[in-house]
Amino acid sequence: MGKRILVQRRGRGSPTFTAPTHRRRGVVKHRTLGDVTVLRGKVITLLHDPGRGAPLAKVVFEDGIEQLMLAPEGVSVGQEVEYGPGASLKIGNTLPLKNIPEGTPIFNIESVPGDGGKFVRSSGAYATILSHTPEKTLVLLPSKKVRAFNPECRATIGVVAGGGRIDKPFVKAGNKYHLAKAKGWKWPKVRGVAMNPVSHPHGGGSHQHPGGPTAVSRNAPPGAKVGLIAARSTGRKKGKKR
Repeated sequence: MGKRILVQRRGRGSPTFTAPTHRRRGVVKHRTLGDVTVLRGKVITLLHDPGRGAPLAKVVFEDGIEQLMLAPEGVSVGQEVEYGPGASLKIGNTLPLKNIPEGTPIFNIESVPGDGGKFVRSSGAYATILSHTPEKTLVLLPSKKVRAFNPECRATIGVVAGGGRIDKPFVKAGNKYHLAKAKGWKWPKVRGVAMNPVSHPHGGGSHQHPGGPTAVSRNAPPGAKVGLIAARSTGRKKGKKR
């Protein structure tokens, strides 16, 4: 009898495959305001959040509540930020989409009003408001897809800080190791054909070759569900030049 293959071990949820979320700084969401038109706060410090590419800003509001927000490019300690429909159009301020002019870069957009922000949260990302109607606001996302949002959904003006992070190469394996450890990735990733037969269905043999078809059924059991899962086709496409 062989041992459990990697995909089976990952599904058991052991600490080896679990992200160290206890090191995270906390939840990053837009705060609820109630009936307040505008609420002002001050950035007291900028933080690094392990496992997150973008830096965070800790904000203390005038009612004494502290909260984390995604730091926009250009934000500094001591800067004032505003929340609410009456907020001014400045970088770092959060207000409903209907109050933001067309062409403005925004980030951390709510999917539905009050959910705290779901879209455009990665480092260096921003979306652009295209147009307004009474029923919806059209926004160009970083994926180049145009999506319609409820005009009451809130967003922060600016670009998420940390842009260009992925432009720098890792240079050495140790840097990749620490990134994978912070995110809970299983790294390095070993090819199945390089393993022994007990470790993977593609393992074994005198040469590093799967030895058979690598496409498997969508309903294959966890010991055999490796390779091209439910592949529509494999190999070169007919009629397509190389």
